[in-house]
Amino acid sequence: DYKGQKLAEQIFQGIILVSAIIGFICGYITEQFGWTVYIVMTGVALSCLLTLPPWPMYRRNPLKWLPVQESGTEDKKPADRKPKRHAKS
Repeated sequence: DYKGQKLAEQIFQGIILVSAIIGFICGYITEQFGWTVYIVMTGVALSCLLTLPPWPMYRRNPLKWLPVQESGTEDKKPADRKPKRHAKS
């Protein structure tokens, strides 16, 4: 559902943003770029774990699909149809 997709996107972006800020601050204080990378990658892994599986919190508002309708277009072959003619300009 669309509300679940919006929630997953917000959670994903929030975790990435917070982990990037924390990683930058920790890396700046310790003067180690590796810490920044590790913290950001941990945030990416955590956000993927929380948003990629179809958790029930993302499926609270299911979409209502239209019922299947039978149509007669399946019986016609492409050769039976008249070709469309375009108006000359």
